[in-house]
Amino acid sequence: MALKLHFSADVGAISFLDSNKTSFHKLKSGGIGLRRKEKATCSRITHCSIQGPPPAWPGSAIVEPGRKTWDGPKPISIVGSTGSIGTQTLDIVAENPDKFRVVGLAAGSNVTLLADQVKTFKPQLVAVRNESLVDELKEALADADYKPEIIPGEQGVIEVARHPDAVSVVTGIVGCAGLKPTVAAIEAGKDICLANKETLIAGGPFVLPLAHKHNVKILPADSEHSAIFQCIQGLPEGALRRIILTASGGAFRDWPVEKLKEVKVADALKHPNWNMGKKITVDSATLFNKGLEVIEAHYLYGASYDNIEIVIHPQSIIHSMIETQDSSVLAQLGWPDMRLPILYTMSWPERIYCSEVTWPRLDLCKLGSLTFKAPDNVKYPSMDLAYAAGRAGGTMTGVLSAANEKAVEMFIDEKIGYLDIFKVVELTCDKHRSDLVEHPSLEEIIHYDLWARDFASGIQLPGLSPVLA
Repeated sequence: MALKLHFSADVGAISFLDSNKTSFHKLKSGGIGLRRKEKATCSRITHCSIQGPPPAWPGSAIVEPGRKTWDGPKPISIVGSTGSIGTQTLDIVAENPDKFRVVGLAAGSNVTLLADQVKTFKPQLVAVRNESLVDELKEALADADYKPEIIPGEQGVIEVARHPDAVSVVTGIVGCAGLKPTVAAIEAGKDICLANKETLIAGGPFVLPLAHKHNVKILPADSEHSAIFQCIQGLPEGALRRIILTASGGAFRDWPVEKLKEVKVADALKHPNWNMGKKITVDSATLFNKGLEVIEAHYLYGASYDNIEIVIHPQSIIHSMIETQDSSVLAQLGWPDMRLPILYTMSWPERIYCSEVTWPRLDLCKLGSLTFKAPDNVKYPSMDLAYAAGRAGGTMTGVLSAANEKAVEMFIDEKIGYLDIFKVVELTCDKHRSDLVEHPSLEEIIHYDLWARDFASGIQLPGLSPVLA
């Protein structure tokens, strides 16, 4: 049974996917079923480009002689220290005090946890994005024997990202809020431990030339892109043929399509393999996370969208694969543990010994078997949306990401249903076609990110009222 996405009469049939020449068939009920073509063509309306990403990031990272400029533990800053990526990064630092030290921490609003982190890791500089919580943070640190400099607001986050002593910056802020700090870090010559997808998904056309200009390394912390990064090291130029992104399939990989209309928030948050934040867990359920990773892979490794594929791998042991020109396939394996790709971004090009107590070693005999299957484009319309946005290029990818982030937020708040996530994203992208900017500035990227969130929040779907931003 095909998934039926019903739209009100005034909305009409989906046009964004159609504009990008993606194959789909209209159902008798008025809904749509989505199928991705192998090769999409460009339409005049979206002004999409058949060119690859700016030739600024080669995918691999070359170790430069004499690049190390610090003594003792490697100094790092963490932007988004109280989130999932930030707390796991600090777990790594705590376990390896001889390898890393924290010079800057930035968080959004979790002042209690931030204060505990300050007391434990003693950074020189601290930022809290929510300026109204600065006094609360100072009060929480009143009895501490060490008091760092505190800078409030977005400027404080930027200052943490470009802290003069930091060699690398872990970017763990979710959404476009992480873009300006990442840009500041790049301009300051810091290597980027990239855990913020929007840096490339929304900012790729701007960020890649900037990274090239300042000769910084972009080291991906996503498990999938870390796997590709590890596999690609040492390949000669032109050797990459295909990227194969693995996906767990999320909470609904074993659900029949017709049952998806009954999904509740609690259902979407039950990931079978990974322990992650709410937003990324819902993205895994919809497979939007994988669609966004397709776009990110395009920017990171220069692969065309026709040469980036998604495969469902329920065990989440193979984190992704590459195929070389001679048809060899290279893969990176490990238990589903985000700490490993985070660690490698921090330690690159070194490999740090990890205790078997806290980092269990992979036992393939104990595991038994690895299985794979093709993803269902009807169950996961997000894939078609992501490929279409990627081929449109420019500001469309950032709009896709922002609309999805807003739709997931509304779903978690129980303001829209699960299937409405796809509708909201599609309608937002469709509306943006006439305003698409192929080569946006940073200001234009941020402008359309805000526009997409505002537009998505006001979409009226059958039986629902507009959601106030």
